[in-house]
Amino acid sequence: MSTRAFKHHLFSQKGQIMQALVPALAISLLIVPVGAAQEVQSSAGVLSATVLSEGLDHPWALAFLPDGRLLVTERSGQLLVIDDGVISGPIAGTPDVYNQGQGGLLDVALAPDFAESGKIYLTFAEKAGDAGLQRGQGTAVMVARLVLEGDAGRLEDQQVIFRMNKFTTTNRHFGSRVVVGNDGNLFVTLGERGEQDRAQDFGDLAGGVARIGPDGSVPTDNPQLDGWAPELWSKGHRNPQGATLRADGQLFTVEHGARGGDELNNPQPGANYGWPVITYGEDYSGLPIGVGTEKEGLEQPLFYWDPSISPSGLDFYDGDLLAGWQGDLLTGGLSGQVLVRLDVEGDTIVGEERLFAGQLGRVRDVKVGPDGAIYLITDEDNGRLIRVAPSGQ
Repeated sequence: MSTRAFKHHLFSQKGQIMQALVPALAISLLIVPVGAAQEVQSSAGVLSATVLSEGLDHPWALAFLPDGRLLVTERSGQLLVIDDGVISGPIAGTPDVYNQGQGGLLDVALAPDFAESGKIYLTFAEKAGDAGLQRGQGTAVMVARLVLEGDAGRLEDQQVIFRMNKFTTTNRHFGSRVVVGNDGNLFVTLGERGEQDRAQDFGDLAGGVARIGPDGSVPTDNPQLDGWAPELWSKGHRNPQGATLRADGQLFTVEHGARGGDELNNPQPGANYGWPVITYGEDYSGLPIGVGTEKEGLEQPLFYWDPSISPSGLDFYDGDLLAGWQGDLLTGGLSGQVLVRLDVEGDTIVGEERLFAGQLGRVRDVKVGPDGAIYLITDEDNGRLIRVAPSGQ
């Protein structure tokens, strides 16, 4: 593994982010090796974060297979299986991705009937030529059948079932998470591609949450409002990089603000979440964005972060190891380099707890495992899979 300098994000007393470059030689003091653990005191007692695997190339998402193994995507285009910390070779047949800027192979989710069908869903940044278009790139969804044989595997019956209806040449804000609803339909989060006004163009899927059938069709009970693209569920989002489903079928998302204004939302059909008309952040230049923090007809977030933590990944805790956290939300922080627990009571966030701040790296995805532990991946050249559980468990 090559050493490299990286940026450590710190918060001043006034809440402004300072960036301090850490010498490459100090990395060995900060990075925990495989098998080693760090501990932190939490509201649930002492938690231990243990590194299970390393050497991942900017991993983006993880999903548990029925047998407890993990599927992991790497932004460069690889789909891998991790079995008891051992990383497989790349699964053959993944889509050709646009791997520049924030683009690449993004989310992965299993179909509800995966045990019988082997179907998985992948979101990715697709190049215009691969989509039969002339220029640019955009977010797409592929369905495929995963065949695993020993330590190798492949995708078969690949089909792109959805793509953004407007590709552009920017290389940022693709989103994108895919969540299977209780009815089998898919929620797909889409960034506004760094072109903020697109989030308020209702014929444009950018800056929206789309809802599609498992074959890419449009569900008949979508909002279908005048002027809205038929796939749209909600609009006015900036760059949603975390999404999960509550047991009752309600969708929750987290999205990046600009300088401040990261949001947690519970997207409702036909609702407008305001970006860039309203926001709790400001432009990177320090100038204001939009008209302020609220406007009639536009939704307020359930929770927001200022300064930003760049939330990515989202899951409800439903395990047995941390009984006091049942029903709470977990998200990772990229710039914040943190694991965050949001204390949920009903539909209200009543508290926040930040864990392992600055200790684990850029947390890209968070999933609760079948054993009740919390699993994280870090978005770095030497990305790591980390298990968080009560000390000794």
